[in-house]
Amino acid sequence: MSIEVLPATVFDDLESILGPNRPDSNVCWCLSYRVSSKMNLALRGLERGSLVSELTAQDPPPGVLAYEGGEVVGWAAVHPRAGTSFARNRKIPHVDDRDVWSVWCIRVRPGHRGKGVSHHLLAGAVEFARSHGAPVIEGYPVDNRGEKVDLTMAYVGTRALFERAGFTKAALTDSVLNGFPRVLMRRELS
Repeated sequence: MSIEVLPATVFDDLESILGPNRPDSNVCWCLSYRVSSKMNLALRGLERGSLVSELTAQDPPPGVLAYEGGEVVGWAAVHPRAGTSFARNRKIPHVDDRDVWSVWCIRVRPGHRGKGVSHHLLAGAVEFARSHGAPVIEGYPVDNRGEKVDLTMAYVGTRALFERAGFTKAALTDSVLNGFPRVLMRRELS
């Protein structure tokens, strides 16, 4: 399997993995941590996709996409923490005042799961942050201790996934997802 991870600058490609079957549906579009709670609740239907389209044209774009043979097979949201709701999140602590980047969503298309795509996505997110001058990157996966995580909640990743990508536990959090505690995992980039 040859996986290529690239910045998410093509809206049609991003839409193919994040967009709804019906354009007017209120799906996440991976905006829940990227915008304020107020804005996230206010955006409806086509407005959500329009905002994501605008984000793909910004520098940096909203994350990275994994491709296999030209087909989008995965997505990872990665952005400076200061531009996300993690900047104000009371359950996820700030370790220090550095210009940290966050990776908070890793999604693999059905039919491509269990093939290592998430590992490529996380590595791609790390390189994307590094290429934009990030001194450190962090994620907030569940510490599931090898237990099965419900697929609808697996988007945050697991502690083991982050450890295999060179991240180390930097702090506990007050956040719980799918019954599992979330931990703050960090990787130095400089």
